[in-house]
Amino acid sequence: MDRETAEPQVRDMPGQKAREWADYHHQFAAPTTYVYDFVWDLTEDAEGPFCTDVDGNVLLDFTSHVAAAPLGYNNPKIMDKIDEFPLPDPTKIAGQDFYAAGGWPPEDPEFPGPTQLMERLVDVTSHYDMDTVFLSNSGAEAVENAIKISYNRGGHRAFNFDGAFHGRTLGALSLNRSKVAHRKGYPEIPGIVSVPYCSCEGQCECGWKTNGPGGNVIADKLDPGQGVIDPEEVSYIILEPVQGEGGYRVPNDEFIRDIAEIQDTYDINVIADEIQSGMGRTGEMWAVDHLDLEPDVITSAKALRVGATISRSDVFPEEKGRLSSTWGAGDVLSSLQGALTIDAIHEHNLLTNAEERGRQTRELIADAAPESVVDVRGRGLMLAVEFDTKDRREAVVDAALSRGLLTLGCGYKTLRLLPPLDVTEREIDLGVNILLDAIEDVA
Repeated sequence: MDRETAEPQVRDMPGQKAREWADYHHQFAAPTTYVYDFVWDLTEDAEGPFCTDVDGNVLLDFTSHVAAAPLGYNNPKIMDKIDEFPLPDPTKIAGQDFYAAGGWPPEDPEFPGPTQLMERLVDVTSHYDMDTVFLSNSGAEAVENAIKISYNRGGHRAFNFDGAFHGRTLGALSLNRSKVAHRKGYPEIPGIVSVPYCSCEGQCECGWKTNGPGGNVIADKLDPGQGVIDPEEVSYIILEPVQGEGGYRVPNDEFIRDIAEIQDTYDINVIADEIQSGMGRTGEMWAVDHLDLEPDVITSAKALRVGATISRSDVFPEEKGRLSSTWGAGDVLSSLQGALTIDAIHEHNLLTNAEERGRQTRELIADAAPESVVDVRGRGLMLAVEFDTKDRREAVVDAALSRGLLTLGCGYKTLRLLPPLDVTEREIDLGVNILLDAIEDVA
């Protein structure tokens, strides 16, 4: 496949083989979310945003596997180095009990592994004085460990935000406020207080700002004179610097200043959940870098290929064994991919590309001004197109798929676009034109 000339080519979507594969899959799989019967054929051509399915359809993937494939498929920017890697067995080790070296010396081995990935993560969070990392398997585990180290400092209560999504393990699940199906009937961590996530433009209408003594919901609850929560009981505030499942909502600047003031006044940990928004997705290495806020903990996964809880040494527990996991810091291949992804972001100036291609996408859609689109928002290549109705959004996802463009929904009536970080101007033109055709067809 020649990425420079490739274009979507669809005969039938989904095709007969895709339907058969999906039916066979569901003979064994627990019921879960499958947006459509797209079946990527790992044995066929794929590069960057282009991939081939089991029926031979060539598709343009603007989901990047929900941001978990930051450079798309088989990208030479990392694959050329991975191809040189002498794949060992096991690739997953008991990483809390054993070390693994990809050559010598540890500062610059032939192949970077968990040690070098942690070193890179410390480097890209040094502006927040972060110096310590705990690696895990997933974003949910990264969040679990973030809340554990926060509770370890003291307090048994926490604040989260309406629309939030932080993972599927029971601890992380207790923080979710996006869809009732995620939490109903499951036990939850007590002491979680939910408040509005203010993405209002201009005057606040969501309920975050108040006429109370603190001027906002959290400050009112913590106010020494009139509040109902003792600040000493609060362990952390957790927020997504751009909400993901909640609809790709970008926070209001004043809302963020309020959070920073609460953090400073009461010495409460702020956890920035960067599972979907981090690793260059928004045009900065971290979405929180856009904000006037200094997090105490950052959680990362998806594009990183492993889970990571990043903070300062004074936030992490000193007691050995307080945090542990069989596979913690032990996925050698995934750590290599994560380290090489960070290297590629720096080497190929992908933060700038994400910002420029994101701007191009927003401008193209805004110039076309489809009547059914009520908002186009986001940062970098974390982009949202909101429609007038949920049914319209669903119909556009299907119509785009039939033309060879993979997209995903989020929020209630929003479509998200997550092209690879190195997406080209040509590829954005291709994808947006397909999307606009789909919108017109649905209209």
